[in-house]
Amino acid sequence: MTLPLLRDPLPTDILALRRTLPLKPAPVTLIGRRVRLEPLDLARDLDTLFAISDGRPFTLGDRTHNAYDAEAQVWRFMAGGPFATVAAMDAYFQGQLNAANGLPFTVFDSTSGHAVGVANFMSNVPDHLKIELGSIWYSPIAQRTGANTEATYLMVRHAFALGYQRVEWKCNALNTPSREAALKLGFQFEGIQEDHMIIKDRPRDTAWFRILAREWGTVAAALEKRLYDRA
Repeated sequence: MTLPLLRDPLPTDILALRRTLPLKPAPVTLIGRRVRLEPLDLARDLDTLFAISDGRPFTLGDRTHNAYDAEAQVWRFMAGGPFATVAAMDAYFQGQLNAANGLPFTVFDSTSGHAVGVANFMSNVPDHLKIELGSIWYSPIAQRTGANTEATYLMVRHAFALGYQRVEWKCNALNTPSREAALKLGFQFEGIQEDHMIIKDRPRDTAWFRILAREWGTVAAALEKRLYDRA
């Protein structure tokens, strides 16, 4: 039997990044037209994030959202929440802040300057030049406004600019909105890993998605056209 040939090695400048990219992503501010992402600062953001995700009515600019089921609309597929107290949310975020291979961002609405959600770089593996976007949630006031689209675009663009070769997106296989969002954002579905994790004491089947560096030019152009109506 003839064995298949291995793929060509990556360029030396790309391989060198395996030694220079930090395990914990370096803090950065990412600015778009709809949203601004800043590293999560609990002293600044905690009370606001609690208030926009605990089910109470909320108004942001000309948008108003009535009282809602926070478990169903925000937290059902997340590793934590809903939170009965600000202290409980604080403990949840401390885990993200302390992750050796992750960096949480607060997502701010650009017009109002108000926090509307959180997104993380996580599961960072510089040795293999791959990183994941995850633990993403938005207040219902920001859902379906383009906030997630632009935040994701900014984060993926930043990751590939740093030299990563693969950006991953994983979610509960039952989380249809997240799976649909991943596809609309240009991620490719790779399959389902059964009983991949235990979340909130329940086994979770995980749907895997990814964008590769060689795909980013096409994906970026589609997202920029969608976001900014570029021809």
